Parts: sequence; structure tokens; C-alpha cells
Amino acid sequence: MDDRRAKLERLREQGIDPFPHEFPGVVPTSSVVDDLDPGQESDRAYRVAGRMTARRGHGGAAFLDLMDRAGKIQLHAKEDVLGEKSFEQLTSLDIGDLIGVDGTASKTRRGQLSLVVRDWRLLAKSLRDIPKAHYGLEDVETRYRHRELDLIANPEVRELFILRTKIVRAIRNWLDDRGFLEVETPILQPLYGGALARPFVTHHNELDRDFFLRIADELYLKRLIVGGLERVYEIGKDFRNEGVSFKHNPEFTMLEWYEAYADYNDIANRLEELISYVAEQVGYDGPIDFSRPWRRITLRDAIKEKTGIDIATDDELPGEGTWAKRVDTLLSHQVEPDLQNPTLVMDYPKELSPFAKDHRTEEGLVERFEVFAGGMEFGNAFTELNDPDEQRARFEQQRADQAAGDEETQPYDEDYVQALEHGMPPTGGIGIGIDRLTLILSGRDSIREVVLFPAMRS
Repeated sequence: MDDRRAKLERLREQGIDPFPHEFPGVVPTSSVVDDLDPGQESDRAYRVAGRMTARRGHGGAAFLDLMDRAGKIQLHAKEDVLGEKSFEQLTSLDIGDLIGVDGTASKTRRGQLSLVVRDWRLLAKSLRDIPKAHYGLEDVETRYRHRELDLIANPEVRELFILRTKIVRAIRNWLDDRGFLEVETPILQPLYGGALARPFVTHHNELDRDFFLRIADELYLKRLIVGGLERVYEIGKDFRNEGVSFKHNPEFTMLEWYEAYADYNDIANRLEELISYVAEQVGYDGPIDFSRPWRRITLRDAIKEKTGIDIATDDELPGEGTWAKRVDTLLSHQVEPDLQNPTLVMDYPKELSPFAKDHRTEEGLVERFEVFAGGMEFGNAFTELNDPDEQRARFEQQRADQAAGDEETQPYDEDYVQALEHGMPPTGGIGIGIDRLTLILSGRDSIREVVLFPAMRS
């Protein structure tokens, strides 16, 4: 680092600004047309910019690798083109420095597409070493804590997060084309709700009151359905003060959408169509078959098929906690890991689902499904409960569960009940984990791989 700082001072002494304000007119390195024969030069000019990741050569010629978001291109620097001073300054730069280049397309005798450097400019002096291009960056802790180095060293990581962006863009396009409105609801909430989870708490100094970081978007979005917006969605951050694992991060990105006059069967059909579309748009070619129709099985049958336990008739279920917690444990530990191809597990016990509408034919159940693929759940959907009196009774039951020691309950939300009392039409809704969907579509095995800056222990 001392040597790099010494170079920084020498550059300033030479009148070179090591941190200029702009370099307009840059095109991606991928735009350089590769239609030349080996040894051929052209007069096609390009202006590119990026990080110098390698340098080799001797005498009056040098080859440098320049990396931008689109990839990498070889630069061919010649002393007889640049002049002695400019050539010496360019070739004395450090690996990691950011430069801008005006050059013309050529191809070496060995067939390597290159730009002959006609002019160049230092855009940012790197004062720290970057990981060597040949070895990359493999230490997991460093990769997650310093994602910028991970992105510099590992091209496949850049491609992964570009994939994530494409997934979100495809989702938005699909929903927008079907008349859904993208909206924004509060992240800081006076009362958390919409899921069974523990929240993060913060304090608003001006109002002198505690607020919660939202654990779900659901209740505010359904109040918009009451208000007549009919089809709404939000893609945003939620926060749950829970453990960290290969499929859990306390801060995560969710898609939630709600559709008036629909039920959970309509949502299931839309879900199959959406995810199949997204997989096609991003060029998914992994082992999971997203083609429709997807398998659908009741929760009762899924558990019985895997364990032989009938949760509807067996007197005692294995595990600890309430009956509902034991059912959930059977699902997550015994059934979920083996659900590789997309599967909709349907019709849940009411005790597990405080916001879902009673099943129209099966007593004690609600119209809810969860969707699984790649051995994990990535979505949760309901025919939404719109009877305010029943919702009030469900809140009261959650309050009783909390008094009995359950830390993950839904607090009583009178504002939401009052909104339902104005009348909410029949509605279907779903929440989809963007992080987990990206995990599945990218074939990664840890949620921290698909979150740019995951939560880490100190």
C-alpha cells in the first residue's frame, strides 16, 4: 500500500489527476465487434473503461486486461503509438487501477480480440491490492464481508447478481403486463404483522415511540385492496429477528401480490405461469422442471406419504411444542427437503394460518398453499380471510398463544380489522422469497451466495 501511495503522489507531481470527475462516451467491452482475422487491424474506434486486472509484455509493447461489467478485453499498448512518456505511465500503473481507453479493434496473430490503445486516462488510483486474477478469491468470510472484492475476482459472482436483477425485472414485467400496480408500503411500522415471526425494534426520536421493521407487507397491501386498487404488488425488504442458516437471512427481499376476486387456486395458476416465464426469460437450464402443470398435494397427504403419520387422526404427533408447531416441523424436516421439482402443498390447518380463509369443504382447514422447489419453500399463498369478525377471533387466539409462551405470534391489529369492516372483496394473495427463488434458479446452496451483503457474525 505504501508503494501505491508513493505512485499516487508521483502522479500528482506529474500533473495527472488520479481521481477525475468523468469519462463520458464509454461503451461496454462486449460491444467491440469480433469479425477480424488473426493479425488484422481495423480503424473501428471504441471508448471503454474498467479495471486493469493483468499486465504482460516487454520492450515497446505491452498487453493489459481490462475488466468491466460486461466482461474482459485485451488492450494492446504500443510505445510507437502512444509515445514514450504516455506508454511508460500506462505500463507503470498498478493492477487494480481503473483506466479509460480510446482504441481501435484488432486481432493478434494468435486470434485474441484486442484494442490498440490510441489514448488513455487514469480514472481512479487503486491504493490496495486486489485478488490476483489467476487465483480469484476463495475465502468465504472475505467474499461475503467484502463483496466488492468477490465481484472483482470472480466473474461468476458478477453473473449471479446480474441474473438476480434479470429475475426481478422479469417478475415486474409479468405483473405489469397483467394490470398489477406496483406500490410502496411502510417499512417502519407502529405494529408489525402479516407473518408469524419476531421483529426488529427501533425508536423514533421525534415521535418518542418504538417502531418495528416490517416482517411482511401483507396487511397494508390488503388495505389497498379495500381501497379499490384491486391488483397490487410490492417488491421490497422485510426483516425478521431470527436465526441465520443456509436458507435464512434476517433481511430479505419479498414479492407480495394481491388480487381481488381471486382465490388460492387462481393464485396457484398465476404462480405456475409466472415462475415458468421467469425461468425461460433468464435462460434457466438446471435440473428442475418448471414446465406446467406442477404437482399439487394436500399437506395431510404429503406428511402421510413421507412419514406414515396421519395428522388428522393420529392422537399424538412427534416433536415438541403445540400441535401446529409439530405439524410444521414434520413438513419442514421430513417433507420439504425431498421436494425438488415444483410442488404446491395445499390446505393447511387453521392453527397455522391466521390470515387464510376457511376451506370451503374441509372443516378445520384453510385455503392456503406453500410452494416448494429445490428442497425448500419459496412461496406462501392464501384465499385471504375477509370476514372481520372471524379475523378478530383469529387475532384473539394469537393473543392467547402468545400468553401461553409462543414468541412467534401475530399481534392484534385493530386498524386492519376496521379496514376489513369497510368490506374487502374476495381476494387471493401470495408472498414469494426473491432470495430463495434466485437460489433455486442459480443452483447455489446458500442464501448468502445470492445476497450481496448478507448478515455476518462479528
